[in-house]
Amino acid sequence: MTFSKHYSVLIGGRVVVGLAVGAASMVVPIYIGELAPKEFRGRLVTLNVLAITGGQLIAYLLAWALTDVHNGWRWMFAISAFPAAVQLCCLPWLPESPRVLIRRGDKEKARQVLSRVYGANVPQSIVQDEMDSMEQSMRSENASRYVDLLQPINFKPLIVACVLQLMQQFSGFNTAMYYSATILKMAGFGSSKSATQFSIAIAATNMVMTIVAIMIIDRFGRRKLLLTSFIGMIVGLVLLGIAFIFIVGLVKITKDTCGEYVKCGACALDDKCRWSPGSFVCTYKDNSIYDDLTDSCESITTRDRAGTWLALASLIFYVALYAVGLGNVPWLIQSEIFAQGIRSKAGSLATATNWVSNFIISVTFLTMTLHITASGTFWLYAGILLIGLVFMFFMVPETKGLKLEDVQKLFVGNIAAYRRRREVARKSDSDDSDQDDEDAGSAKDVVVGRD
Repeated sequence: MTFSKHYSVLIGGRVVVGLAVGAASMVVPIYIGELAPKEFRGRLVTLNVLAITGGQLIAYLLAWALTDVHNGWRWMFAISAFPAAVQLCCLPWLPESPRVLIRRGDKEKARQVLSRVYGANVPQSIVQDEMDSMEQSMRSENASRYVDLLQPINFKPLIVACVLQLMQQFSGFNTAMYYSATILKMAGFGSSKSATQFSIAIAATNMVMTIVAIMIIDRFGRRKLLLTSFIGMIVGLVLLGIAFIFIVGLVKITKDTCGEYVKCGACALDDKCRWSPGSFVCTYKDNSIYDDLTDSCESITTRDRAGTWLALASLIFYVALYAVGLGNVPWLIQSEIFAQGIRSKAGSLATATNWVSNFIISVTFLTMTLHITASGTFWLYAGILLIGLVFMFFMVPETKGLKLEDVQKLFVGNIAAYRRRREVARKSDSDDSDQDDEDAGSAKDVVVGRD
């Protein structure tokens, strides 16, 4: 794309990059989830999300810095190739997943990988316990085809993974990232450049709160973070809709003439119109009567100014609550809840749900703001999140601190996700004759939602 001279070449390059990003978004969480010790799995999978949000922040900064540079967009594409090149060079040093190695029959190599992951100070009995657990799980698996996803033990976690990915996108978050400059310009910030600067602040909020999620996810658990995230995002979207009533008004942006717009925010969204701050009217952009026409909306009244800052505050609050939970937990849960034999196929469907939903939201956002108003659009997203909150409360179990092989047991039977249940301790899948006296009969409570 850096050296493209024709539009078709640029589109072709974008398709290739899109396919690569889509594949990586599915493979990386699964790989980390299979390789990481259960005590650190949440933090390590979320670390992948931190890398993404950090990259987004760097991309915003580069876009801002290269805005006025000749062929700055080419430099942006060229710089984007550097991280991928570094990762490509590091791949030969990455170990294969121990579960994949066991499936291939290379148990000794799997043992070496586990020993390397757990460290030299961890007793070999722990490593052997993990090996036994993986082998026992694989012996009981027959799933290897897409049709096997329809089996009850696979279908329930598939629904959970797909709905969480759907909610991640239908929350409208990526519209806040893709169109943050447009939203803030609609909200009354004076120019595209100032709106872009505040967009950088929003991206920084996303990255900082992802760091917070890394610090607390294995302590508080997945369900608590999801509940907090859903509720906080709903509040943020409701407030954002209220802010836009002050700024734009609860009107459809489909006026036939510019004179029908009574607020600058609504006028600025129409390409054929411009706002006159001196006369406080909206008119056609080629109208020579007014010499102060602009497509920027400075906050003039106290009411407009309050709405502008309420919009910024609610948008930052919304992004912060997204980053704490819904931005990373779906990827983590997706990497945990499927059996080894079906994990890649189920993960591919859940990831496809994410990207298809992303596409739908991205292409409909601006159209919806034109037809059901900006406030109506944000409230629609809040309503979708409310449905997701109910689904999450009743269907998504807590997976904190469990082996991947034990997580699948949470979907057996009809016990509701929010109820307490007992899971066998780390020797649950071993034969009684192979258990040590210390481990025999031990058990632990797994709280699946005492929120």
